Amino acid sequence: MLANKWTPYVLGLLEKYQRPLRFTELRRNIEGITQKSLTQTLRSLERDGLISRTVYPTIPPRVDYALTELGVKAGRLTTAIADWSVDNALLVHAARRAFDGRSEATPPASFPPDR
Repeated sequence: MLANKWTPYVLGLLEKYQRPLRFTELRRNIEGITQKSLTQTLRSLERDGLISRTVYPTIPPRVDYALTELGVKAGRLTTAIADWSVDNALLVHAARRAFDGRSEATPPASFPPDR
């Protein structure tokens, strides 16, 4: 569930604002997400117990989404991964350049090795 493309964004926003958010607030703050993808992500997170959904009997209906205790814990994990990514992005890119340079300079090894 945490590997879903949009899950870290939703959990991150709910954690960042520390308050329930409406569907439109979430959609406005997640660049590139469609209404359908956000709806599916929210349903999945609610089903898994990571967020709660509160419907208010107004016209039009108002719906708020908030992190549950389980969602707060999951948010810590996704935040840790995001922080690690930011902290180590330059090292990862350097490793990729080194690997790609090595791959271009040497012919691929045959498996099993020629004898």
